[in-house]
Amino acid sequence: MKAVLKEFCRFFMHGFYAGAVFLSVLALFCLASFEAGAAGIGSMRIGQGVGNVRIVFDADSSFSYKVFLLGSPKRLVIDTYDINVSPKIEKYNDKNNLVSQTRLGKVGGNGTRIVFDLKKPAVVKKAFMLPPQSNFGWRFVVDVALASEREFSAKLGNDYAFTNDSSPAGKYATKTSPVKKAAKRNDAKKIIVLDPGHGGRDPGAIGYSGVYEKNITLAMAKEMKKILEKEGYKVHLTRSTDIFIPLRERVKIARRHKADLFLSIHADSAVNRSAKGLSVYTLSEKASDKEAAALAERENKADVIGGLNLVEHSKEVSDILINLAQRESMNRSSEFATFMVQEMRKSVRLVDNTHRFAGFAVLKAPDIPSVLLEMGYLSNRTEERLLKQQSYRKKLAVSTSKAVNKFFDNMQHASIF
Repeated sequence: MKAVLKEFCRFFMHGFYAGAVFLSVLALFCLASFEAGAAGIGSMRIGQGVGNVRIVFDADSSFSYKVFLLGSPKRLVIDTYDINVSPKIEKYNDKNNLVSQTRLGKVGGNGTRIVFDLKKPAVVKKAFMLPPQSNFGWRFVVDVALASEREFSAKLGNDYAFTNDSSPAGKYATKTSPVKKAAKRNDAKKIIVLDPGHGGRDPGAIGYSGVYEKNITLAMAKEMKKILEKEGYKVHLTRSTDIFIPLRERVKIARRHKADLFLSIHADSAVNRSAKGLSVYTLSEKASDKEAAALAERENKADVIGGLNLVEHSKEVSDILINLAQRESMNRSSEFATFMVQEMRKSVRLVDNTHRFAGFAVLKAPDIPSVLLEMGYLSNRTEERLLKQQSYRKKLAVSTSKAVNKFFDNMQHASIF
């Protein structure tokens, strides 16, 4: 009897222990499953632009938000509602010129406040939610741009807050402080300025049979314009007739049109008439440094880069902004040059080391990606004959449009993701 009782007790205790372990594991599993399934903002990244930053939050779902500025000290505040925010966002540390320390706190009964300390006065330009696409889930994007003290002070508080268009966050705003809807994404057509080289009293290179470069470049620009406009771009020419335009004026024309891309079109020439092949030029580092220095020393700094009035900034800040603009433009110019080379290689002959660098004046716009295309050698009998043919110019124009599409697609992808 004692043996039976002892065995029963051992079985009971073993079963009780096993049951407790099972229940503990089950509880942990349910908790983990709940946390994994809970909607949340899991990560954040900050992209540096020219005088601006783009803050991107990765989330499991859309959520309500309110974005606004506070002063004393200068802060960017993002209130999120009905969504968890990962504590690791506080530990994010990436160098940029506008925001520094990140802190998390509570707002209301179910909200999380994300606070960024601002290094300089700034304003919120955009705040918008992006739905899932490709390998990305929901993303919340906030664009912040450098501003003057006056501009910053004029945009403080709830009266200038941004929220999502569906306005569920509106219920969290005070009655006396209406929340403004976020600005819609700018889907305006990209602007391209094509610059047919030479013109008027400047014939440019003279070809094997006497053709003028200025006529070939103008014909090429008109062909490109026609094809690019079919692709949905807004295209301007620095000249549409046989007139002379100074080099610096060509850059000014591009800036007046607020160009997103500038392409100067030329044809080469050489004493060696066997020389042939297409090449692409972007601004050299040495030329860039010299141009940035010259820009920084000019008295009239108004609207030197991206619509930003540098008169309102100190010389040190102006120098930094111009340098950043120049570097970013050079990087984007090189990206476009790379796509040009890739597309042109598929259909025409290229020179060795196709992507080259020089200090051409027309490439020195500080805030516009700029590339100079040398279509081939007019001094070469074969290439001159080809460049005089509309069908060949169309081939070059089609390759250019493909490169332009890749460039803007890549730029949009990089800026958001």
